[in-house]
Amino acid sequence: MNELVSALNAYVWSTALIVLCLGAGLYFSIRSRFLQLRHVREMTRLMIDGKSSDQGVSSFQALTMTLAGRVGTGNIAGVATAITFGGPGAVFWMWAVAFLGASSAFVESTLGQVYKESINKQFRGGPAFYIEKGLGMKWYAVIFAITTILATGLLLPGVQANSIAESLKTATGVDTTVTGVLLSIALAFIIFGGVKRIATFAEFVVPFMALGYIVVACIIISMNIEKLPGMLALIFSSAFGLEAGFGAIIGMAIQWGVKRGVYSNEAGQGTGPHASSAAEVSHPAKQGLVQGFSVYVDTLFVCSATAFMLLITGQYNVQAPDGTAMFTGIQGVAAGPGYVQTALENIMPGFGALFVAIALLFFAFTTIVAYYYIAETNIAYLNRATGRPWLAFLLKLAIIGATFYGAIRTADAAWALGDLGVGLMAWLNLVAILLLRNVAFKCLRDYEAQKAQGKDPVFDPVALGIDRADYWVARGLDANQQGKANPTVTATTAGQ
Repeated sequence: MNELVSALNAYVWSTALIVLCLGAGLYFSIRSRFLQLRHVREMTRLMIDGKSSDQGVSSFQALTMTLAGRVGTGNIAGVATAITFGGPGAVFWMWAVAFLGASSAFVESTLGQVYKESINKQFRGGPAFYIEKGLGMKWYAVIFAITTILATGLLLPGVQANSIAESLKTATGVDTTVTGVLLSIALAFIIFGGVKRIATFAEFVVPFMALGYIVVACIIISMNIEKLPGMLALIFSSAFGLEAGFGAIIGMAIQWGVKRGVYSNEAGQGTGPHASSAAEVSHPAKQGLVQGFSVYVDTLFVCSATAFMLLITGQYNVQAPDGTAMFTGIQGVAAGPGYVQTALENIMPGFGALFVAIALLFFAFTTIVAYYYIAETNIAYLNRATGRPWLAFLLKLAIIGATFYGAIRTADAAWALGDLGVGLMAWLNLVAILLLRNVAFKCLRDYEAQKAQGKDPVFDPVALGIDRADYWVARGLDANQQGKANPTVTATTAGQ
């Protein structure tokens, strides 16, 4: 089984996918005139703008739901793995993926908003919806939905659960079976409570966990501040093969930096649009910009925090493709949660291992909750016409079982299956958003034009020539009817 998964990963994560990830991000960045730089201020403003409704959540809740999926074990164990197999230069390529990926996140999340639907009085959207409506390829949409259900419902939860269980065992000695049972019970309580409970949980936990982790990283960096210039120089020189010790693995630096970057920030992977589509906004570009900023939070802040803690203290290993050690800062520890725990325990004795375990508990558990929401959204997509509510119940049982199983199985198997799921989703979604790029950029131009006129932008798909944006067409008709009934209601007010 492991050999089969490894062989499939070799095909899925070939050079072609790396080129596609970086190439799509670069193209979107140029086409949007680098919106990830031009609109940083607008991104932060929109992040706390807007309110929830009976059907949708607020922009901030949607952001935290997305970050719950983005910020997980990839930000800790994934960074350690990237450095081990790609050297310090892998960190630079993770940054490159994040910077370019912010534009990809804008495109996919804007598309999710354009083609979202109200199903059972809740907003639902994502790649399956925009593939069917935007491209008119229902067969393609069904393939994505099924792939995503399998990936987020069965394959990916095990990676997160395994990291939690292993880190708690290292720090406290708690048996992985016990951790698996407790995680399963907590997960059941949240996912049986519906979308609103998931949003409330994410809104409370995600900002707290990310801020606490970054604060500890800043403390460690400040304790070694004199080493910061040298560490940054090492990252950049290694990224381009200029560092004598790591020049031979420049290809591995790019591969692992991109792989772990995509796994961590998920830009272009197709997971982000699910939560962003649930937001109550007056224009799709609003949530697209918010989701672009979420990539920065994930990689430039949280992933960098892990990388800096390891590199600035020398607590990391680098391994050549043939398995020989190129640099050894930590003896006898494989890449993973235990790697970071050992590093921080050496830096902060009596606190480091437990801190990483607690951080992973929050990071990874919120990611499992986000995975459930993503899988449930694709179940809702498949159920629109057939009406099989038992599938959602079966999904709940499946993800709870996958979480328990992931907590007790080996880390290598968990990561291999997770990589396969991420890679398949990335292939399917990146091709789709490249084909639908013009829709997203019409939305961006319309948003910028309305802002330049001093308006709070309101989306009118008919005026932009965008077909099958059914929710927005119906919303516009309702607003017009309200305006006729009450002439004091302006178009902008109705749009909100």
